[in-house]
Amino acid sequence: SRVSDVFAVDIHPAVPIGSGVFIDHGTGLVVGETAVIGRDVSILHEVTLGGTGKERGDRHPKVRDGVLLCAGAKVLGNVEIGRDAKVGAGSVVLHDVPPRATVAGVPARIVGWSSGSVPALEMDQSLPDYEI
Repeated sequence: SRVSDVFAVDIHPAVPIGSGVFIDHGTGLVVGETAVIGRDVSILHEVTLGGTGKERGDRHPKVRDGVLLCAGAKVLGNVEIGRDAKVGAGSVVLHDVPPRATVAGVPARIVGWSSGSVPALEMDQSLPDYEI
């Protein structure tokens, strides 16, 4: 479509998207066919919810309610991003992320935990101090 061409956004039409989803700077977004996006999820630019190329069938990420996906995050494969989790900018997620975890890095690893807040609603992209 023209919108997809102009904004470089490709969300497969079969993807269920929950209410309250916020796509900020909607450019460079790719969401694969079997992905699921829960309620109150915030997605920044250049995010990919894609497959690894190794799987067939149900092969894309499941993003649960309240998740914040920061700029450039890549979530690949049939993995689950747990409720109220945060994925740091530029991270590559290849494994499940527990609820309320903050992950960052390539490959992503747990660097902290949210303290009862909903990252997607607060849009706090900061990360705890950690060493790579």
